[in-house]
Amino acid sequence: MPEAQTIDRVVRDFQQIDFLRILIIILVAWLSIRLVTRFLPWLADRLTSRLRLYILPSVPVLRLLILIMAVVVIVPQIIQPTFQNLITFLGAAGIALGFALKDYASSIMAGIVALYERPYRVGDWVEIDGAYGEVIYVGLRMLRLVTPDDTMVTIPHIKIWDSNIYNANDGNRDLMVVVNFYLEPKHDGAQVRQILYDVALTSPYVNLDRPILVIVAEKPWGTHYKLKTYPVDARDQFQFLSDLTIRGKAALMDSKVEAAFALPALMAENLQQAAGG
Repeated sequence: MPEAQTIDRVVRDFQQIDFLRILIIILVAWLSIRLVTRFLPWLADRLTSRLRLYILPSVPVLRLLILIMAVVVIVPQIIQPTFQNLITFLGAAGIALGFALKDYASSIMAGIVALYERPYRVGDWVEIDGAYGEVIYVGLRMLRLVTPDDTMVTIPHIKIWDSNIYNANDGNRDLMVVVNFYLEPKHDGAQVRQILYDVALTSPYVNLDRPILVIVAEKPWGTHYKLKTYPVDARDQFQFLSDLTIRGKAALMDSKVEAAFALPALMAENLQQAAGG
């Protein structure tokens, strides 16, 4: 009996609840979220890459704000608008949802943390739990990314609790592309380094405002060159990598520099690095 009286004090009388107003609030919130989800990405795709990376991360934040505003407006329509009643209602709802939807609630909490800490944003290229691609959607419970082979991957935010997140561009419009060349040791290293530098410098995808690096390391099976540079836009990374690989290989062949064919040694080295790392 006391529990029934407590509920009566917390929840409004059924006839006092304006269900039409609640329905209108829900409809307005839903339409607002749809508008933000559709319009802002459409607008971002028609602006420069720099502006795109500012607009797209605001989409999940705006969705969260709309949801919070809707809840704040709806709750007083259902319960008696006092501080004690609000705390009682939210506490009971939180306990019920915590037991019923433990993993779902954990993903939502992780999503709120992700919105604050921003380990990934829409437009970032990330690798999570073995999946690499561009983040195209960030919701409260999960994110979606598209891999280079055009596969959609849905990843719950709960992964941020126990998985490493590799972010290739971290909110910037470009990211580093690394191209490897494995060559026989008998060649002019300075000449090869200059050849690879010129290949990157003359690429139509290169961002001339970022550095071009050619890293050289001598190995037991030959010489390892790493060509590191940045495309103008992160979405061009694979075209850029292919361009550097094809033109770099052609330039090296023209200079009579031979590739190193030491696959067993290279595989053993990679396995050793993986075991040690």
